[in-house]
Amino acid sequence: MTIRVLLVDDQPLLRTGFRLILEAEPDVTVVGEAGDGAAAKEQARALLPDVVLMDIRMPGVDGIEATRHIVRDASPSAHVPRVLVLTTFDLDEYIVEALRAGASGFLLKDVPPDDLVQAIRVVAAGDAIVAPSVTRRLLDKFAARLPSAHRRPTPPRLDRLTERELEVLRLIARGMSNAEIAAELVVSETTVKTHVGNVLTKLGLRDRVQAVVLAYETGLVTPGAIS
Repeated sequence: MTIRVLLVDDQPLLRTGFRLILEAEPDVTVVGEAGDGAAAKEQARALLPDVVLMDIRMPGVDGIEATRHIVRDASPSAHVPRVLVLTTFDLDEYIVEALRAGASGFLLKDVPPDDLVQAIRVVAAGDAIVAPSVTRRLLDKFAARLPSAHRRPTPPRLDRLTERELEVLRLIARGMSNAEIAAELVVSETTVKTHVGNVLTKLGLRDRVQAVVLAYETGLVTPGAIS
């Protein structure tokens, strides 16, 4: 399957660079470009990309608002692209707002080309990705603002999960992959995939990124849980 990508960035030179990187891949094609959020919304509706590579700071409609419109405000019957945010601004508020707007991933623009291409493949496959350095710093800071969770009972929203599913959610929030979780729990990767699917379904979440945010918002994971 060919992954259809829409490039959104207010700098034409960067869009050209991204196009050259992506179109060198046999399974990726760039179907269009946009220089601001308003054009991105129109292009996403007209071109039906699988993945939108979205800048954040742009004139007029920014990338966060464009993401919210493309992902959250789409009609139930509409084709909904996955949005991968790519920015030079490694700032907490942008990361949080982009994820809450419905983005499926967040990378910095200094990401190596191979990692960028792999991230697009991951997002297109329906999973989510956040740069490891961003995940660790952001979630540490986010968790530090929460009250102490020592001896705290399971938050009501999470009480529908089994103990094993709660454990899997904690490991997801630590940024661990399915393979790493399988090694940690000494189970098969297939079993982990089943648990992850159950967690997302029971909590009504779209992907792993939303699961991470929920784990920290509910206090399930605290600063001490990050090693």
